[in-house]
Amino acid sequence: MNLAHVANVVRGISADGVQKANSGHPGLPLGCAEIGTVMYFNVLRHNPKDPSWPNRDRFVLSAGHGSMLLYSLLHLTGYNLPYEELQKFRQFESLTPGHPEFGHTEGVETTTGPLGQGIGNAVGMAIAERMLAERYNKPEFPIVDYYTYALAGDGDMMEGVSAEASSLAGHLKLGKLIVFYDSNGITIEGSTEIAFTETVKDRYAAYGWHVQEIDGHDINQVQHAIAQAKQESSKPSFIVAKTQIGKGAPTKVNSATAHGAPLGQDEIDAMKDAFGLPRDLFYISDEVKEIREQIVAQGEQNQAAWDAMFKNWGTQYPQLAKEWQAGFDRELPAELVDSLPKYKVGEKLATRQASGKVLNAMAKVFPHLVGGSADLAPSNNTYLDGYGDIQANDFSGRNFNFGVREHGMAAVLNGLSLAGGFRVFGATFLVFSDYLRPSVRLSALMNQPVIYVLTHDSIYVGEDGPTHQPVEHTEALRLIPGLHVYRPADAQETADAWLAALQRVDGPSAIILTRQGLPVLEKPEESDPAKGGYVVYPETKALDLTLVAAGSEVSLAVEAAKILEQDGLGVRVVSVLCREEFMSRDKSYRDAVIPPTTPILAIEVGVGSGWYSVCPGANMRVFSLDEFGRSGPGEQVADFFGFVPEKVGIEAKKLLG
Repeated sequence: MNLAHVANVVRGISADGVQKANSGHPGLPLGCAEIGTVMYFNVLRHNPKDPSWPNRDRFVLSAGHGSMLLYSLLHLTGYNLPYEELQKFRQFESLTPGHPEFGHTEGVETTTGPLGQGIGNAVGMAIAERMLAERYNKPEFPIVDYYTYALAGDGDMMEGVSAEASSLAGHLKLGKLIVFYDSNGITIEGSTEIAFTETVKDRYAAYGWHVQEIDGHDINQVQHAIAQAKQESSKPSFIVAKTQIGKGAPTKVNSATAHGAPLGQDEIDAMKDAFGLPRDLFYISDEVKEIREQIVAQGEQNQAAWDAMFKNWGTQYPQLAKEWQAGFDRELPAELVDSLPKYKVGEKLATRQASGKVLNAMAKVFPHLVGGSADLAPSNNTYLDGYGDIQANDFSGRNFNFGVREHGMAAVLNGLSLAGGFRVFGATFLVFSDYLRPSVRLSALMNQPVIYVLTHDSIYVGEDGPTHQPVEHTEALRLIPGLHVYRPADAQETADAWLAALQRVDGPSAIILTRQGLPVLEKPEESDPAKGGYVVYPETKALDLTLVAAGSEVSLAVEAAKILEQDGLGVRVVSVLCREEFMSRDKSYRDAVIPPTTPILAIEVGVGSGWYSVCPGANMRVFSLDEFGRSGPGEQVADFFGFVPEKVGIEAKKLLG
């Protein structure tokens, strides 16, 4: 197999794709053609005819702007990416979009483009391999035994998320994680010397990685480095591959102009001439076509052998096989609902405490539930008691110690979810959700059911002051398409929120929880929190006013309603546990819960602009907090801003004239 020739064919296709689109990044595909070719044609254990084979090696293109490299390799190795799609690069509804998109193109393991994220995802995939192997492998049946590879560039190395995830990977000694660093010294603005002069290989050695440095264009060195990395089983491997961006482009090689713009047809023709390729657009030689057939045949053989082993394993260990299937099918145990704790009306506890009780109750019947916190488990109440910690020498536990690494935590959670077999959650304070927001957005883009537990949800945090009192964060999270944000009013709604989040298999959820205690509210028998919004406190006479709230403001609204009733008013209180779920209901249901013909006051201890879309009545206003909080005891801060029953009642009366 002439891998050098294959690499040159990859270069030609990649350059042609960017040129035809008149958009894209040709520099990385030309510079990393040898690395990609060795991976897909020589190293990866994969089956192009079944990209979801559980024991496949994973390859993550963290430097997602170089997507034409990946698309070329997927087509040339027999994945379901037709030749015509290579010619539709970056075109509307093509299978070759501008950056790799999970679920859109077969063979793409994760959505990349925001730099550093792919490294975090790869760390999560590698952790999943260790955890799955610990749970399911038997001495004679290594059914989980895959490597995770990633290709990253200078931009990935600069982004903080990669540092967080890489530090964790070194701590966990993930020996089956191998990252190639395309060290070409060029970014969009020019040489990396203008902003990036650290010695990256030394940084990764300090993280606890096995580090090598090679010529990324020397196929033998690439192969040898991978072999060496596989021999080092107690450390993740970092391979610094010195490359030339835009290799082969006669006037643009090693220049910033090769990074993010088409090369020009004359430049491409000259490159093809130098590599002995015809000038034909999207040229694929007969030799490469024959190799594709060999790759497909080998992949099918690899999976067939694994299938036979998996079948025998399932026969000898039927209970493990049942658990495996349930995990990968994201099946919830039948006992889950009955496992949820029950609470008495009037019982008072913080919803973060209620969440901890719910989590630990569910963990007893749901073995696939795993997660952790960014060094805040005692405050987030997210530790699964009795189930151990994930550490380098023991992956049998169910608790992660992510350290103070919110961004890295979320990227790792996405990788864990993509790998399959587990339902994952991660926790921090709501005010720090800004640190993990890019990863949450990718959870939503990839329809991954990651659950984010975000506590200490408002100015009631108190003495820590405005740096730790979230004001805009809940509303900001609600703006992410596909993310369901649950803000439970009491302990019982907290259990409802967890159940709803786990029932979602097509997108992420955020559960927003209080630090302060909240009373368990009495609710009508017909109330249905699963609909996202419902009447929690019905009016006792003809309706004059509806109070709408979520979280801690629901009990505040109930107390205000009781005061207003003393003035002879008919007041209803609506709890909106999940705005996204409520807004997905028929308008007839929404109007029945929040009648638009009578005055409406929405209450939010934070930015409240989003309530206008939920409560579209003509006589409607929002009583919210659109400034930063103050330092002091939470109740005093709330009183200062008017979030006490008497003052809410005064605001409500303003609607009545």
